[in-house]
Amino acid sequence: MAERAESGTTRTDVEDQARGLNAAAVRAMAAGQPARALALLEEALSFSPTQVPLWLNLAAAHRALGEPLAALAALDRALALEPRAFMALLMRASLLDGMGHARQAGAAYGTALQLAPPETALDAPTARAVARARERHAQYLSELDGFLKGEIDGDLRRCQSGEARRMARFVDMALGRAKPYHQQPAQFFYPGLPAAIEFFDRAEFPWLAELEAGTDAVRAELSAVLRDEDDPSQFVPYIAYPDGLPLDQWAELNHSPRWSAFHFMHYGRPHAENRARCPRTAALLDAMPQPQVPGKSPAAMFSVLKPRTRIPAHTGVSNTRLVVHLPLVVPSGCGFRVGNETRAWKVGEAWVFDDTIEHEAWNDSDQTRVILLFDIWHPCLSAAEREMITQVMTGIDRFNGDLPPEDGAGGGL
Repeated sequence: MAERAESGTTRTDVEDQARGLNAAAVRAMAAGQPARALALLEEALSFSPTQVPLWLNLAAAHRALGEPLAALAALDRALALEPRAFMALLMRASLLDGMGHARQAGAAYGTALQLAPPETALDAPTARAVARARERHAQYLSELDGFLKGEIDGDLRRCQSGEARRMARFVDMALGRAKPYHQQPAQFFYPGLPAAIEFFDRAEFPWLAELEAGTDAVRAELSAVLRDEDDPSQFVPYIAYPDGLPLDQWAELNHSPRWSAFHFMHYGRPHAENRARCPRTAALLDAMPQPQVPGKSPAAMFSVLKPRTRIPAHTGVSNTRLVVHLPLVVPSGCGFRVGNETRAWKVGEAWVFDDTIEHEAWNDSDQTRVILLFDIWHPCLSAAEREMITQVMTGIDRFNGDLPPEDGAGGGL
């Protein structure tokens, strides 16, 4: 039985009265009679003050009557009932905009846009309002960005490159133009390491200059190898998981030659034949600070990405290592993203990144891309930590009776 309200009427009767008055108010607004609509909505709210649509329509009536403050008050009542009401947030931002409060409106548009439904779910008037919201919010962010750069310009010019890069990312995140990406290792997470550095500063790795100086020698050995690229004993699929594993993101590339590797070190084991074919590359790799974890590291290879191939976003196995790229063959149309930062490879210019932060790569060209790829210890780990990490990783394998994998995915891109 319906709940009884005062004066013998049921709650259903009251809500029906409110809906009828709201429908009449909508017709009055359509007929260009906002004052009548206002009176009808006030009466409806006296019956049912908790219906958000009534407060939204009341705000619209006040707005049509040129009463923005009253409209804002009505929207505040709606948002008190439903703080995530998209239409109320959008209308509030629009009212502030119309009142000349550009900065308040810009921020308010940003809040509304975070809750905007998909474009396909919007009617034409709302879609136009959302488009204006995006325009006004972008303008607000641009002006705020300029203001903040002016605030820190003097200090920024005194920063080292790594500090300046972090500050630029801090501003982007403060403005909502970038989201924080954190380490998400698939297996081993070592606490206390820097958790949100996509690309590390070159100054932390003085040996990068030695690596880059060897680019021509490495490219010469690569050229000889590429002449035998179709030899299955040399180039193997980078992704080679057993069938049946729940790894949907790798379905397209699993066991595929579109992304292949010429291994120098694989799961800590040297590939003697490949090292013999590229002795100068092997010697250069041996001079790098690679992890020595039996059955897991080092990993080092020529990573070959065929034309029109994309590597999906993913994360690496352990944050105790970082990954190094030395680009060797880079046609135009290739790119690489780690977290918020996207870069283009340049032949002979190496970088170091954290592969436990979401990353992806693509080759949209008609030519093959090749990089030299290998892992290194995280520079924040002490010698004692490295030794103990190795003992833990290998101890788990010994306890479980696991053998080093014969295939699977290596590290990096």
